[in-house]
Amino acid sequence: PGQFPYQVGLSLNEAFSSAWCGGSLIGQPMGLTAAHCTDGVQSVTVYLGATVRTSAEATLTVTKDNIIIHSGWNSNNLRNDISLIKIPSVAYSAKTQTVKLPAISSSYSTYAGDYAIASGWGRISDSATSVTNNLQWARLQIITNSVCAATYGTSIVTSSNICVSTTGGVSTCNGDTGGPL
Repeated sequence: PGQFPYQVGLSLNEAFSSAWCGGSLIGQPMGLTAAHCTDGVQSVTVYLGATVRTSAEATLTVTKDNIIIHSGWNSNNLRNDISLIKIPSVAYSAKTQTVKLPAISSSYSTYAGDYAIASGWGRISDSATSVTNNLQWARLQIITNSVCAATYGTSIVTSSNICVSTTGGVSTCNGDTGGPL
């Protein structure tokens, strides 16, 4: 518990359905997630300080008026797949903290060869029918964008992407998207 205090869970409520995504708690307080998670939602319930998905230290529900989707978001090629969720207030604790972002001076590093940690409550197998209750994590090696583009194409992979390699079936899955890496 408390290993990933910046991890937030997002229960996304659309007009006729719901979905689950991850996110990161950043300053002011805001949640950072993927635009494809928040595009078209009516409201979002934010889970803070949880390792068991349904047992959060705090839950807050915000309406679509509190969601800021990148103005350049393009669902066809997934460019600018980023959004912010304004959170009215956060009680910080050992289990609820903001993520420590890299310095702006390192923002143009490729990170290729380094390892990153992805975490979330996404499905734990391709055959799973729902997200898991316990927060999971995976250590993934960052690869160059040219290696990534060989699989996904240059129209999808641009300099603003970070790609990772997965081994032994360990990866992220549905429900992890939008979460921290």
